[in-house]
Amino acid sequence: MGLIEGLFAILFGSGRNVIGETAEVFRPNAEAQAQRYAGVQMAALAQHGAEFARSPEGFFDRFMNGLNRVPRPALALGTLGLFIAAMVDPVWFSARMTGLALVPDPLWWLLGAIVSFYFGARHQAKGQSHQRDIAALMAQTAPQVVNDVQQIEALRVSKEIIQDPPKSAVVSLSETIDMDENPALRAWQRSKT
Repeated sequence: MGLIEGLFAILFGSGRNVIGETAEVFRPNAEAQAQRYAGVQMAALAQHGAEFARSPEGFFDRFMNGLNRVPRPALALGTLGLFIAAMVDPVWFSARMTGLALVPDPLWWLLGAIVSFYFGARHQAKGQSHQRDIAALMAQTAPQVVNDVQQIEALRVSKEIIQDPPKSAVVSLSETIDMDENPALRAWQRSKT
């Protein structure tokens, strides 16, 4: 009974599962992997929810946000409306297009500048808001990323120590076995030299 107990103590250690710990080097622990995956999913859902969270707005802010959403659909639907008008009443459409042809070039340039500035400013404002959100998210996640990188680097260092142990850890054969006591080893060493 003592032999079997000693064998189990070597294999499983004192209260540890050496085989399980060794297997986890080659294959991740399924339970720990599921917990990590659940954490990633929760973080993704929290980020998704934060993107659509509304800040408290007053009537004027809501009105202006609604008004800012009008030009793009109006331009798209207006262009489609011109095609429909050309098919329904070509004479009316021709009269309107002839009127547009009489508009001087500087007025077209002014209209182009106004539309460009409107959409450019809106694009810039939305882009800056998006960058602020990314910066806030990075500020929240940066400490965790730094901690993860430090743990990975610690694993790399421990792997290098295992692969290339320091010279003080290496014990030579002559230090462990006295050559004078074993004539066979003495003969083998003479044959090598």
